[in-house]
Amino acid sequence: MILDRFRLGDQVAVVTGAGRGLGAAIAIAFAEVGADVVIASRTQSELEAVAEQVRAAGRRAHVVAADLAHPETTAELASHAVEAFGRLDIVVNNVGGTMPNALLGTSVKDLKNAFTFNVLTAHALTVAAVPLMLEHAGGGSVINISSAISRLPGRGFAAYGTAKAALAHYTRLTALDLCPRIRVNAIAPGSIATSALDVVASNDDLRHPMEQATPLRRLGDPVEIAAAAVYLASPAGAYLTGKTLEVDGGITFPNLELPIPDV
Repeated sequence: MILDRFRLGDQVAVVTGAGRGLGAAIAIAFAEVGADVVIASRTQSELEAVAEQVRAAGRRAHVVAADLAHPETTAELASHAVEAFGRLDIVVNNVGGTMPNALLGTSVKDLKNAFTFNVLTAHALTVAAVPLMLEHAGGGSVINISSAISRLPGRGFAAYGTAKAALAHYTRLTALDLCPRIRVNAIAPGSIATSALDVVASNDDLRHPMEQATPLRRLGDPVEIAAAAVYLASPAGAYLTGKTLEVDGGITFPNLELPIPDV
């Protein structure tokens, strides 16, 4: 049965930034197709709510409340998985983000912080996870959450877009370094209706132009990103590595213009 190829029976995944939004949706989806999950973010209460949904799906959850802005802290999640569940098969580098800002208001420190949060954390966890994946599972899958803005030019995204573009190319480079036993892929979401877009989603004057600028005429649902992650992590995606899935409603330019004036 083709649906069986989308199952993650008894595999173990680490998902960063899993207290809400895309990370939470991915963790719950993994549980629904048979995986146990280590979920990490800053807020214990949010993680416990996600863990409850994982357990309701019949799988185990291990909660790690930590500040994942520090790469060395993120790296520790790999050993948490083996200690809690005895193996590690899947890593989802979802934690990240950077507030938009005009170019001349973006400092070198801002750019450095964007790279640390979006790229260095992913590298730290990946490097820590790979030996454990090989030792305990014989292989595995790494999924990096990039962004549509990694390839689309838009004002205000010099730090975020550059860091996410670096993560996308990091995906291609590490895929070759780690083949054939570890697959590395990425997802580049467009505008997804998470808490990060609450201000937009609740304001018709902002949401409607975004929807009209999107070929599919709507914002994305976190479950749609989770479905892409299941595909990449599962046997269904076993012949993909070094690729980025663009789950963005078909946009070819940013669908939200920030009010940043000409210089």
